[in-house]
Amino acid sequence: MTTTRQKIKWRRLRACSACDMVSAIPVLRPGEHASCPQCGHVLARRHLHPVQRSIALATSALLSLLIAIAFPFISMDTNGLDTQIELPQTAVTLVDVQQPMVALIVSCTAIILPALYLIGVMIMQANVLRTVPRAYSDVIARLFSHLHPWMMADVFIIAALVSLVKLTEIGEVQLGVSFWAYCVFAALLLMTTRSVDIDWLWLRLAGEPAADTRIRCGISAAAQHVTGCTTCGLVNTLPTIAGAAAVCKRCGSKLHMRKPNSLEFTWALLFTAVILYIPANAYPMMITTSLGQTHASTIIGGMLELWQHGSEPIAVVIFVASVLVPIIKMLILILLSWLVKHPGPLNAQQKTRLYHLTELIGRWSMVDVFVVAIMVALIQSGNLMSVLPGPAALAFCAVVITTMLAAMALDPRLLWDTQGNTHD
Repeated sequence: MTTTRQKIKWRRLRACSACDMVSAIPVLRPGEHASCPQCGHVLARRHLHPVQRSIALATSALLSLLIAIAFPFISMDTNGLDTQIELPQTAVTLVDVQQPMVALIVSCTAIILPALYLIGVMIMQANVLRTVPRAYSDVIARLFSHLHPWMMADVFIIAALVSLVKLTEIGEVQLGVSFWAYCVFAALLLMTTRSVDIDWLWLRLAGEPAADTRIRCGISAAAQHVTGCTTCGLVNTLPTIAGAAAVCKRCGSKLHMRKPNSLEFTWALLFTAVILYIPANAYPMMITTSLGQTHASTIIGGMLELWQHGSEPIAVVIFVASVLVPIIKMLILILLSWLVKHPGPLNAQQKTRLYHLTELIGRWSMVDVFVVAIMVALIQSGNLMSVLPGPAALAFCAVVITTMLAAMALDPRLLWDTQGNTHD
């Protein structure tokens, strides 16, 4: 009897961040993962030699990024006029042409945030390996989940390939060492993010406080007046006194039964995105000057030009990423926000799949912005030939960012509450 009670006391409980059901995490071996039995959301995963694996991948990725920054990215020969750019110039040139906000977004998503993430992985995993006190390791661990959606190295690679198709119509294009190094970096960055198990890291950093023996598995956390910490995952009992501050007993993060004002923030951000989507499509995305003649093209106009010049696959990529994806994402978020208050014909699993779809596709709309950044950096020859970003560039960046923030603001657990789960 004593052994059974000890097992119950020291079991590791997690409340699913997607559906709120409480589950007990079993002992996992390398290569295994634990998923929520109700919605299938991954709760934890384990890797062989996780510390060494993450450090090796992060170090390799960072070295690849340094090579990508140091060497030429793309060079082009147009009627005897040779030009080449390095990776940082995709952002620096945007500053020179009076687009500092777009430059900041491009540099952060393609270079700065991925580099900070990799450095954070190396520092934190080294501290775990050396059993150094968690002084700043837990701060880095808190940032991990917030950085993931904003690292867009893979999107930048697709944008570079789209740019190549456009550039080959102008002159002879050659890919530099930097391009291939950045491709390696994007692949290693993806492998690094997959190698980091936040659940295991918090277990190593701060241990696992004993779970409340009254908490039951198989039902929602809200129904038991407990909640899972959005930072470290630990299930905490919420205070019974109204207005009392609730903090995680492991990492110190603030706790809430549901994201505060989730629907209000989601609707506000969606409304902003819908308004911004109008100038993003009505105004030119790119302004091209060739032999003194200026031509401005919108997103749709640029796509039609690609189609007319025989680049149908690239035109389809631009259409899907820049037109379909933002519209689909906004429509899905509007539908889900409405379904929070009205059950509708979809069940909770279907609504959760739609929500995860918005998380997956939203960032790919940045393809067109990255294409503009590359074209602007490479083609700057005055009246002979030059490319400038149009006013739609900043508006479209704002659309992408606001729709991503809207998806983050919406609490998917509310979709399960509508199906019958209740909370105080």
